[in-house]
Amino acid sequence: MSAQRVPTPSQTVGPFFGFALPFAGDAVAGAVAPPETRLRIEGEVIDGAGAPVPDAILEIWHGDVFVRCATDASGRYRITIAKPAVTRGASGTTPAPHLEVSVFARGLLRHLATRIYFPDEEEANAVDPMLALVDPARRPTLVARRDGSGLRFDIRLQGTAETVFFAL
Repeated sequence: MSAQRVPTPSQTVGPFFGFALPFAGDAVAGAVAPPETRLRIEGEVIDGAGAPVPDAILEIWHGDVFVRCATDASGRYRITIAKPAVTRGASGTTPAPHLEVSVFARGLLRHLATRIYFPDEEEANAVDPMLALVDPARRPTLVARRDGSGLRFDIRLQGTAETVFFAL
């Protein structure tokens, strides 16, 4: 008599707890970069109902510059990171400067991948090969907006103005 095979149920990626956060240097990356290349980016992680996600973890990087931060009780995060330089891609195309973002949050079966593009790079954004794959009406969800002396980038997990996420 053979046993019936039953798939193992999925597990979500969270909740996350702030234990051991912040790490030394948490939420700051590229501190050795010239001040004019450092950017402050802040925003909120918002769920499908429009509520803040207070226990998400964000990993944001480009090249060898990496930062990890947790959202606070109001779903907000803040980072300082060096702005990436323009680089030529393997295919010979030149992607617009951007940051890679991984989002880990309660209720997710896998982390989400997105990007942050810069509002002062309109020409480069217009010809970026990855942005070209995104419906023009949804591209603004990938471009940070100016906010005082820094940038604002909200991450909406579902619903109206949901951030574009990429399949890995």
